[in-house]
Amino acid sequence: MVSLNPVRVLKQEAEEEKGEIARLSSFIGAIAIGDLVKSTLGPKGMDKILVSYGRNAGSVEVTNDGATILKSIGIDNPAAKILVNMSKVQDDEVGDGTTSVTVLASELLREAERMIDQKIHPQTIIGGWRKAVEVARSALLQATRDNSSNIEAFREDLMNIARTTLSSKILSQHKEHFSKLAVDAVLRLKGSGDLAAIQIIKKTGGTLDDSFLDNGFLLDKKPGVH
Repeated sequence: MVSLNPVRVLKQEAEEEKGEIARLSSFIGAIAIGDLVKSTLGPKGMDKILVSYGRNAGSVEVTNDGATILKSIGIDNPAAKILVNMSKVQDDEVGDGTTSVTVLASELLREAERMIDQKIHPQTIIGGWRKAVEVARSALLQATRDNSSNIEAFREDLMNIARTTLSSKILSQHKEHFSKLAVDAVLRLKGSGDLAAIQIIKKTGGTLDDSFLDNGFLLDKKPGVH
């Protein structure tokens, strides 16, 4: 005999959202993530104080790095988790711009929410975004300049990139010194792009200006005591 009772597919504690409720939940979660890290963006961005609970209860960390902040917060909203994973991919692939991509994505979703309220179909919005990507890419390619044949101009381009990156970091007061160190280290790779070849040794004591770049290998050794 066939039972007409509904069959439960999900686990007992699982929840299911459909239609407008699911869409609204996704928008709220993603926009909240963008608002969380928006205030840390740029050279005048503010730091966040992260207080740990559980195993490391009481430990405090001060940072304005978007990837660090997003990794440290607990999230159960699926759309918000997508933005967090996106920032992790950005950090792994590029090493910078984690806050920028998160804020950009959340603002796009904020505008998408308004367009959906105007009864514009989601696929129409996605199609517009794809066209906008092509237009933006074309504009960037037209604005680019290739100075690879001019050593001095190429080095100055790298210095400007390093200065811009360090302007929003804790090293902003020493960005000239560390920009030079970073550019010199990258140029010694001679285009290989293998950043694993650059070894960083941290030593306590001294100041940030005592940091230097050396040729060859540096071995961190302690003198033996007999």
